[in-house]
Amino acid sequence: MLQLTNTLNTDAVVYVVNEQTSIDSQFPQYIQETFEAFKTSDAKEDFIKVGNKNYFFVKEKQDLEKMRVAGFAIRQKLDKKATAITIVGNDETTLALAEGLTLSNYQFLKYFKDADEREYQLENIFILGNVAQASITEMNNTIQAVFWARDMVNEPSSYLSANQLAKEIQEIGDEAGFSVEVLGKSEIQKLKMGGLLAVNMGSIEPPTFTILEHKPSNPINEKPIVLVGKGVVYDTGGLSLKPTAGSMDLMKSDMGGAAMMAGTIYAAALNKSNVHIIGLIPATDNRPGQNAYAPGDVITMMDGTTVEVLNTDAEGRMILADAISYADRFNPELIINAATLTGAALVAAGSRAACLMSNADESINKQILDAGTKVYERMVQLPLWDDYKEQIKSSIADLKNIGGRFAGTITAGKFLEHFAKQPFVHIDIAGPAFTEAPENYKGHGGTGTGIRTLSEFFANYKK
Repeated sequence: MLQLTNTLNTDAVVYVVNEQTSIDSQFPQYIQETFEAFKTSDAKEDFIKVGNKNYFFVKEKQDLEKMRVAGFAIRQKLDKKATAITIVGNDETTLALAEGLTLSNYQFLKYFKDADEREYQLENIFILGNVAQASITEMNNTIQAVFWARDMVNEPSSYLSANQLAKEIQEIGDEAGFSVEVLGKSEIQKLKMGGLLAVNMGSIEPPTFTILEHKPSNPINEKPIVLVGKGVVYDTGGLSLKPTAGSMDLMKSDMGGAAMMAGTIYAAALNKSNVHIIGLIPATDNRPGQNAYAPGDVITMMDGTTVEVLNTDAEGRMILADAISYADRFNPELIINAATLTGAALVAAGSRAACLMSNADESINKQILDAGTKVYERMVQLPLWDDYKEQIKSSIADLKNIGGRFAGTITAGKFLEHFAKQPFVHIDIAGPAFTEAPENYKGHGGTGTGIRTLSEFFANYKK
């Protein structure tokens, strides 16, 4: 969608304005006068519509997030039927505005009868200025992966079963050129993935375990980085049933971690990243039917750990634990886990940030945190002190699957850390993964959070 141009050939034009900016002399005198007045004014943005022509002026700001939000404001003012727009400007500030505009162009209209009338017609965003083609290509690929992830999170469980999620991942693997292997229930049983099988016991749909791999010919890392994403395609809470209002009705989004990690590998493959990455997606729904697992049950996990289940709504950690154990066979240099794991993460950081917990080297943590800050997918770091493991000790098994009322996000991370034999990073994205109301370029519904962060992390990865 984003592409370079050397001409002003569209009916919509955006000028990113600084002291050196000048307007093209082909524009009418009125537009030129308005531009000059804007340039010296305190106004941050201006918009003029003359017939079918649209002119936008945006003061250049070094704060890239403000430029992204300015891109969203342009999308709001732009006619739905506009098919192309040209942005005149230079460097990363212009690219950030283009990013915000492009992300704001996303719509999920699959289930609307009048989708054709609602649909934005914008297909081409041209950039006229000093912006590197490589940066544009990388941004296009990453946004394509974000849009895929948003689609997955927005799909209802009536469509997106565990098996369908695996098929969707296979499709992007075929497109982008990374390998995808899908294990069915019988293979999961052979692996003795007790956590994934237990959560699936209440469902009529079988579970899947999907293995993704992006392996360049000459990767910079000798040992792979493994990404693990929670794929609970719908969560009722199981026998520990959620109340419907404000909780269960949004639980189609509980596979946001799976969308994030599969989307990250999709972006990495499209961008030909030189980092060897493996993705693991355990997937199922969590329902109270059939022979559903129950509070009080003791489950034997893939690595032999026994877990006393005290809340079947703490199901994400059960399926992720098996995936993290499976990661050990790759002898990775790092495991990164992502999940919409705890409501406590919302209490801790709200919807404005994810929560990061890690036992990896601080240089790795800083790279991830800095990447998140740059793309404005911010994270707060919480501790993984061994003291917290006391809260998940069971009186009848090795662990219990909840740690009590306090520090719920941390104790969930501590539970997962138990199964990781290599350096481990856990990102709880329960807050930013889904918006309940429209929020600038993040949209309404699935946000695709985390993909831009990890893409930035891998683009600059240093061991």
